[in-house]
Amino acid sequence: MKLVGVLSAVCVLGFAFAAPASAHPAPFSYLDVSLTDGALNVTLVAHSFDLAHDLAIEPAERVLDPAFVTGQTRSLVSLLQSRFQIQVDGRRAGCEPSDRVEILAERLSLKFRFSCSAGRVGVVTVRALMFAYDPSHQTFLNVYEGGDLRTQAILDRNHTTFEYFAGTRQGVTAVVRKFVAAGIHHILIGPDHLLFLVGLLLLGGSLRQLLLVVTAFTVAHSITLSLAALNLVTPSARLVEPAIALSIVYVGADNLLVHEGRDVRAWIAFAFGFVHGFGFASVLREMDLPSRALGWSLFSFNLGVEIGQLCVVIAVAAALAWLRSRSEVAGRRLVFAGSLVVMAAGAFWFVQRVFFPGGMS
Repeated sequence: MKLVGVLSAVCVLGFAFAAPASAHPAPFSYLDVSLTDGALNVTLVAHSFDLAHDLAIEPAERVLDPAFVTGQTRSLVSLLQSRFQIQVDGRRAGCEPSDRVEILAERLSLKFRFSCSAGRVGVVTVRALMFAYDPSHQTFLNVYEGGDLRTQAILDRNHTTFEYFAGTRQGVTAVVRKFVAAGIHHILIGPDHLLFLVGLLLLGGSLRQLLLVVTAFTVAHSITLSLAALNLVTPSARLVEPAIALSIVYVGADNLLVHEGRDVRAWIAFAFGFVHGFGFASVLREMDLPSRALGWSLFSFNLGVEIGQLCVVIAVAAALAWLRSRSEVAGRRLVFAGSLVVMAAGAFWFVQRVFFPGGMS
């Protein structure tokens, strides 16, 4: 009797778990985007359960009935077209549905086809949130170009957008345009990187000295940016971010301790540039680097960083040179006060990033 009771309990639990599974056996949809000779074709496979739910159709099996599909094609297509969007080079592509909907009985699904206006394609942006009622629903995206599968992605409620850069001149141009702008934006909104640079510039110097400092920083952070973005070396942000803060403290302290004739700022920029490169890479990795244009995206992001960095260097160096030309005393006081500010900010970030990592920049 005891054994019978145990078996009964197991069966009850089995039915309890099986019921919801059978109620919604496949919380997935499939979206294929194909680029061929200036044309852009989309194929979408949606499960009958999801379609029935959002169209309030009962039982769900009716969705697989040929007569029902023929009569409700317009409603089905209208529902799905409102759930995804294709953009080509930033412009929404008009997608015309096929008159024929294919019933995939073995998969309990329907297949829809759309032809979208494309022309010369640089970047294709796919946005999709197919069935939001189900938090676990995922859309598997396949992108084909020239008949070959180029990339895959999963879209869900937390990740609704994917960009694909075509293997054309327009695609390369789109990569360069996007990642140069991203590099400029990142360096200009990164107060820690900017303060490190300002600290290096406070002492002034000849054009040759300043160029040497900037070049050393550029070479070093370019190396680690590439290594980290390619996932060859990926130190934890819990180490990198405090180290960046310490580099700022060190620069300020060196300015106060420097002796006449000693200028090791190029070496400081080179040594700590490696650390800052890992910081840049953490941002770049979050941008879904295009696998087919990885070299161009790395080069373009780094170029953007250098453009932004150069703008800051020119502005700060020119302002400091102007101040020194007006008053040497004011220039020395600025070095002293500026170095204290640099050290204080670096120390604050270090404490914040070590003891309160949730507040890391």
